Amino acid sequence: MRYIVLVLSLVACSATASPAEREGWAVIETSHAYQDLVDRVKTATKANKMGVVTEAGPTEAAANRGVTIPGNRVIGVYNNDFAVRMLEASEAAMIEAPIRFYVTEQEDGTATLSYKTPSLVFSPYAEDSPEVMIIAKELDVVFEKIAEDAVK
Repeated sequence: MRYIVLVLSLVACSATASPAEREGWAVIETSHAYQDLVDRVKTATKANKMGVVTEAGPTEAAANRGVTIPGNRVIGVYNNDFAVRMLEASEAAMIEAPIRFYVTEQEDGTATLSYKTPSLVFSPYAEDSPEVMIIAKELDVVFEKIAEDAVK
């Protein structure tokens, strides 16, 4: 019976993967505390002429239920200029906007910043128009700059 539990445990562990193990993700470990990194992402977003469109995370809701989990926040970022251009290129692609940054608190009190690159997010719509990937690559540069500014 112990062998079955061990095998099931190994299967469960191997089935999960951190963002660092996923193709098309940018993952940056930082020395910043969780809330500090959340604030830095928002500041860097505005400084790079983008907007925080959505924000969600289970941490506060879990705390309201008496459950403690590490800080976990998704911050959706986009702007209207890119939205209008993407709609012209592919109406279907707009379901992917806003593109999300993911801030996760680590056991040591630091936070990690992760995001799927816009090129990855919009790649399924490349067949709609060549403009989709042109816009996505422009967004790759913007998101990389936001991330760089947030973590420095």
